[in-house]
Amino acid sequence: MIAVIGASGRSGAALCRALKAAGRPFIPVVRNAAHWIATGISAEGVFADLEDARALKAALAGATVVVNTAHARFAPAVLASAPEGARFVFLGSTRRFSQWRDAHGDGVRAGEAAFLASGRAGVMLHPTMIYGATGEDNVQRLAALLKRLPVAPLPGGGRALVQPIHQEDLSRCILAAIDIDWRHAEVMVVAGPEPLPYRDFLLAVAAAAGLKPPRVVDVPVALLEAVAPVTRWLPRVPRIGAEEVRRLVEDKAFPVTEMRDRLGVVGRPLAEGLALTFRR
Repeated sequence: MIAVIGASGRSGAALCRALKAAGRPFIPVVRNAAHWIATGISAEGVFADLEDARALKAALAGATVVVNTAHARFAPAVLASAPEGARFVFLGSTRRFSQWRDAHGDGVRAGEAAFLASGRAGVMLHPTMIYGATGEDNVQRLAALLKRLPVAPLPGGGRALVQPIHQEDLSRCILAAIDIDWRHAEVMVVAGPEPLPYRDFLLAVAAAAGLKPPRVVDVPVALLEAVAPVTRWLPRVPRIGAEEVRRLVEDKAFPVTEMRDRLGVVGRPLAEGLALTFRR
């Protein structure tokens, strides 16, 4: 029996849909009944707050595989509440490799450390930027921003590398990880097939969204950091944080050999994934 924690979130709901399509039984563990009903997935949810140890233990009773799609910082609580002998699949983030520290990345690092020290078996998957899910705010938010900007101001001219992974490919990775008989705790990066400069990613998003290709302007990081807080007051402009600006000059490229050889998954090309995203 597979328990999916965070089943009403983007990655959790996508996984539940994939499990249902494959005819595999699962237990959706969610905190909010309304959010779970809103997914439209016809499966009975089990309700538990990750900070309520007793409720979480009851929700996971009988699970042989526990998939945590909630934030990796909850790994200690999940490990403590899961049945003895259960295997785990945790979702982390490649944010844990960033040189720019923030609460999100620190939480992933802490969750990974707890998992590796637990003596339990399974894997923590660290996905790169995820796109293609219903309601995701990476590609969709970028397209909304490109509609309103005459130029694209990018630090370093957008030369830093990115390697986005489509949501369906991430679900395939999780499904494959569920079926592996892990003997100890491991970590693995999952990413798109190849890295590309952020400016090329931006142009690909514009093309897939049917927008005119923006002119990319090289803008100093310090200037963009100073301007970023203003976006919270600008109508119809997505909010951008200073920490997001800093990460735009950081390469986020990773080898995918392990993902291919051990999970048997090769991510779809970006153009194919974006076409699917905007067609939906």
